[in-house]
Amino acid sequence: MTQPNQPISEIEVIASAMLEKKAQRVCAMDLRKPGASICDHFVICNADSTTQVVAISDYVEEMMYRQCKRKPRCSQGKENAFWVIIDYGDIVVHIFQTEYRSFYRLEELWADAETKCFSEAQ
Repeated sequence: MTQPNQPISEIEVIASAMLEKKAQRVCAMDLRKPGASICDHFVICNADSTTQVVAISDYVEEMMYRQCKRKPRCSQGKENAFWVIIDYGDIVVHIFQTEYRSFYRLEELWADAETKCFSEAQ
């Protein structure tokens, strides 16, 4: 985590918000090196219910606005809550229902990206 007086990164704000709402397998992928991506970072997590997926996505948006003064360009998927995408331009947040994360396997599509996993213990 960050040291005292060191600014918290937007990635850490997103990951922390996810963990506060009990998201599972929270990870951030740095997509700048692979070079063929539409953004700089993905932040990915999953949850077991559609209710929890929506709760996580709402809280990520709230914390990004509170702590970073950023609103998403767009957000999609809350109507069915199988896979919610929140687009901040340089960061795209993916919140999956667990079975859909296993099916789409985004981490494997960008396997050469540097990945950092987050846990509550950090």
